[in-house]
Amino acid sequence: MELYRLFAGRKGSVSVGKTKAGRKSQSFLKGAMVLGSSMIIVKIMGMVYKILLSNQYGGVGTGLFNSAYALYNPLFMLSTAGFPIAISRMVSESVTKKRFRDVKQIHRISVPIFVIAGCICFLIMILGGFIYVKLIHADNAIFALLCLSPTIFFGCLMSIYRGYFEGMRNMVPTAVSEIIEAACKLFLGFTASYIVTKLGMSKYEATGYVFGTKCANVIEAESVIIPIAIGAAITGISLGSLFGFLFLYIRYKCGGDGISREELLSSPRPRPGNVTLRIMVRTAIPIGLGSIIMSLADMVDSMLVNIRIDHIMQTNPDALLNVYGSLIPDNILNNGETHTFLYGCYGIALTLMMLVTAVTQVFGTTALPSVTAAWTSGNKEQLKKSMETVMRVTTLVTIPSGIGMSVLAEPLLSLIYHGSSVADEVDIGSRVLVVMGISVIFIATSTPLCSMLQAVGRMDVPLKLFTIGMCIKILVNYILVGIPEINIQGANIGSIVCYGFVTVMALFMLCRQTKVVPDFVSIFIKPLLAGLVCGAAAFFSEILYDIFFKQTIATMLSIVTAIVAYIIALFVFRAIKREDIMQMPKGNKILKLLEKRKLIR
Repeated sequence: MELYRLFAGRKGSVSVGKTKAGRKSQSFLKGAMVLGSSMIIVKIMGMVYKILLSNQYGGVGTGLFNSAYALYNPLFMLSTAGFPIAISRMVSESVTKKRFRDVKQIHRISVPIFVIAGCICFLIMILGGFIYVKLIHADNAIFALLCLSPTIFFGCLMSIYRGYFEGMRNMVPTAVSEIIEAACKLFLGFTASYIVTKLGMSKYEATGYVFGTKCANVIEAESVIIPIAIGAAITGISLGSLFGFLFLYIRYKCGGDGISREELLSSPRPRPGNVTLRIMVRTAIPIGLGSIIMSLADMVDSMLVNIRIDHIMQTNPDALLNVYGSLIPDNILNNGETHTFLYGCYGIALTLMMLVTAVTQVFGTTALPSVTAAWTSGNKEQLKKSMETVMRVTTLVTIPSGIGMSVLAEPLLSLIYHGSSVADEVDIGSRVLVVMGISVIFIATSTPLCSMLQAVGRMDVPLKLFTIGMCIKILVNYILVGIPEINIQGANIGSIVCYGFVTVMALFMLCRQTKVVPDFVSIFIKPLLAGLVCGAAAFFSEILYDIFFKQTIATMLSIVTAIVAYIIALFVFRAIKREDIMQMPKGNKILKLLEKRKLIR
């Protein structure tokens, strides 16, 4: 009993008497459906949140919001440094080898790492934020940065448990914590921003001052209120990360992880703690550096778009204004905020793109433990099936989504950002989305491919590819964004070149490492054909429906038509395989139904 207590860890970390069968574990598709379902909820909440903010605060508010995130993302990646993925991989590998005492030890060692890293990066964001806002010529972004900084610390604490549970192939705790985060962001964040706005305007109407600043008119009052209101909105994000961590902590303490007492007692003696730490660090560093580099690419996007467009406005403003005509409001031009406004328009298009990348990020998260288990066991047939399933499901999502966004760019953004308050931003953002739809195919496809490389032990490859890709992106962005006729579209073109390179090379290296040649026809050609059918259906149905219906109804009917056409095309081209269906919940029943109607062989 003393031996059990020694290796079981803290109270509540083990469900005593629970057998192996009692541990929650999901296949790739089941895990993806759990995280995917939560991600849909999370992204809908996030979209509503951003729509409300964009409608309320326009392109400038969106630009300040995205500028804060551009600094936050690389710092968060630095603070976690790939450890959640490393933990997930190590836990999955240890469970496959039935080394359950190592699993417990991995969790214990990870706790101080994340706490220390979270504290350090929290302080870096606060202090570095004042320098960053000067570099991007957006001093007002400091409010958003300061309010977002606690999210780094609480995000690190959540990573302790998310990586652990994901390695056990239990995606439910991660899914629930993400929904808690999103709900707090939406309800608490927008409520806080609404209160700040109402308070600021009431003070202006009563005294002519807004938070101590004398304002000559309503436009000046709004320019003072917007940065503070965006900071208040972001406070909801920080609170969400706090409550998400509290849920995971309580879930672990009270519910445990499903490792039984018998499994612990029959498990081999764990590795020495310093050996586990070395393996964790060796695994995490290349993963973390790769993530940091691509997050830095986002920050480079923010800085280059702001700096280069501001440079255009200083040297050749007429050339840029000829591109957009009267779409840039006069008060934005007079306040010298054109660069922030256009970056906000870019961010409006990003809202849709991030829906697709979030889904494939789920595929990467759920693929890692599944592919790791197949690689560790040496089962090449299972490895091939796992790889093909991940890649096929990924392209079945990314290709039609990217084509659909390009084809329906303006109707989609008009549907989401409905109203005259952001009509100019939507007009500019829809131009951005046409090109961004192509880039999202490569961006979203690269994530699961790199996750599988990490799963088979090649953590160094994504790092190398991302480093080269970021250099390409910086060069392309710097040149193209500085051309007035291209401006913010240069960031999209840079993404296509960068992530196209990463996707192709990651696929090549994965095949070489595993000695597995996947079925490229079923993975790429068939989804592409079905995606083209989807795009054609969306394009022509939008033209047709627009004759008989209002734009909102016409767009919704076009989306439905495109989805139906895509599903039909999938079965016509036999793009879905039996093993894909079998991994789904109730897969046997679904498969029998499809076989009965001769829709699958």
